Amino acid sequence: MKKIILGIAGELACGKGTAAKYIVDKYDGGTHRFSNMLRDVAHRMHLEESRENIQKISTFFRQNFGEDIMSKVIYQDVAVDSHSIIAVDGVRRLTDIKYLKTLPGFKLIYIEADIKKRYERITKRGENTDDLGKSFEEFKMDHQRETELQIKDLKNEANFVIDNNRTMKDLYKQIDEIIKEC
Repeated sequence: MKKIILGIAGELACGKGTAAKYIVDKYDGGTHRFSNMLRDVAHRMHLEESRENIQKISTFFRQNFGEDIMSKVIYQDVAVDSHSIIAVDGVRRLTDIKYLKTLPGFKLIYIEADIKKRYERITKRGENTDDLGKSFEEFKMDHQRETELQIKDLKNEANFVIDNNRTMKDLYKQIDEIIKEC
C-alpha cells in the first residue's frame, strides 16, 4: 500500500489538531506536528509554553538556521515513519511544504473556520498557557504575528479545502472523502 501524507494547514484553532487526531485514531495513522519540536525546546529550557515563547523559538531557529529548518526536520521524520497514513499538523509557510511535496503521496489540506468559532475553540482547549484568558481582540492580534502571516497563502497551494464551520462529524466525513480520493 502506498503512503498517504496529509499536510494540514489553516489559521489558529481551525481544527488542524482535531483532524490529525482523527487520522491517528480512525486510520491508525502517524502524526508529526511542527510545534512539537518547538515545545520540546521550550520544555528543555524551562520556558512557559506560551504562544509568544513558541513563536520566538520558531523565529530564532529560522533566522539562524534558515527558513526551511523545521520543514527539513519534519521531512526526515515523515520519511522514516512506517504508517501508511500520516498527518503533518501545523503547516504554516510555503517553505514548510518545499520538502514535503517531494515525498510521494503528499497532499496539502487547508482547513477553514469562522474567526468566532476559532476563538471559542482556542479559549476552551487552553493548549498554550496564555490561551484560556485570551480576549477576542488578543486573538485577532495573534493573527498578525510573523508566524501566522503566510498561512492564508497556503490555501492556494492546497489540494483540498475543508470547511470546518459545522460539526465534528462533518469534519470527519470530509477527511474520510479525502483519504478515499488519495
